[in-house]
Amino acid sequence: MGRSCCCGGWVEHMRKAGYTIRVVPTDDLAPVKARLGVPEALWSCHTTVVDGKVIEGHVPAAAVNAFLKSPGASRGIGVGGMPTGSPGMEAPGYAPDRYDVMTFGEGAPARFMTFVGADPA
Repeated sequence: MGRSCCCGGWVEHMRKAGYTIRVVPTDDLAPVKARLGVPEALWSCHTTVVDGKVIEGHVPAAAVNAFLKSPGASRGIGVGGMPTGSPGMEAPGYAPDRYDVMTFGEGAPARFMTFVGADPA
C-alpha cells in the first residue's frame, strides 16, 4: 500500500466501517497488482486483499460489503485512478466525481456499482 495521505484516508474509512486493516508499505506495487490479477486500467495507489478477494483503489466500504456478500466468480473489485470525493480523496470545495466500481477476473472488467463520492448513485 502506498504511503500517501489519500491511502490513509481510505484506511480510516474502512476502519470506521468495521474492517481491521494491516498496512504494508510497499515502494513498487506493480508486481503485486500483476500477481493478484488487477487489470492495468483499474490500477490505483493501493491494493488490498480481503478474504482472498482483491480490492483495488478507493473503493467505498458499501461496495466492499456488497461484493464480499456475493463475489461470484470475480477475483476482485476496483476503482481506477483516484476520483475526487471517493473515500480518502475528499476535497472540500470540489464536487465529488461520479465513478464506477468495477469487477474483474474472468473476461473484461464489468460495472458493479456506481458512486458519487462515497455514496451509491
